[in-house]
Amino acid sequence: MEKKNIRVLLAEDDRNLGNILKDYLIAKGYDVTLCVNGQEAFNAFKKLELDFCIIDIMMPVKDGFTLIKEIRQIDSRIPLLILTAKSLQEDKLKGFELGADDYLTKPFSMDELLMRIQAILRRTEKSRSEAGAENIFNIGKYSFDFNRHLLTIQQKQQKLTSKEAALLRLLCQQQNEVVDRSMALQRIWNDDNYFNARSMDVYIVKLRKYLRDDPDVELMNVHGVGFKLVVNTQS
Repeated sequence: MEKKNIRVLLAEDDRNLGNILKDYLIAKGYDVTLCVNGQEAFNAFKKLELDFCIIDIMMPVKDGFTLIKEIRQIDSRIPLLILTAKSLQEDKLKGFELGADDYLTKPFSMDELLMRIQAILRRTEKSRSEAGAENIFNIGKYSFDFNRHLLTIQQKQQKLTSKEAALLRLLCQQQNEVVDRSMALQRIWNDDNYFNARSMDVYIVKLRKYLRDDPDVELMNVHGVGFKLVVNTQS
């Protein structure tokens, strides 16, 4: 993967930190656009062709949560890393719920930032490389197009984030069978730690909401084991 082709939106209201991060990433071969508030970042996002977003949560004019929500309404697939000075799990979970791919808590090292970016990009590239695999699924009355991250029932369409789509694809591949929690975490999050497990639970709740229009489809919790996507074909 040629990093020089990766165009990064960096939204950070601390100009000193923002310039340090920008200079570091440019030195590593990335193209970086620095914005110092959420509205400026959103305007840049709409105007530029971007490959990656790094978003600070605490920003003036428009906070990072609002910015993430607006970006995801336009593009559900662009990789997105959040920066936060907050240590509360609720804030990190909210970021994941809105569609962030990963997070860093300040202060952090430049090396860790680079490794997080590279890990997210590897997952994205892997997802794209699997485009020729089985990626169209029937879930009761739903049709799920993994490549387009699109869930459809009748005329109703729901765009999914990258992690929502990856998790639903895994469930579809093992339809009516139990998907082990640890295996799902390792495959999609690359780590089965407690915090990632909590964030996966958030995504399960969202997928269950998306699938509620067909009473023959149920996303079940299997206590102590994992999840099962059940489709009743007897109706």
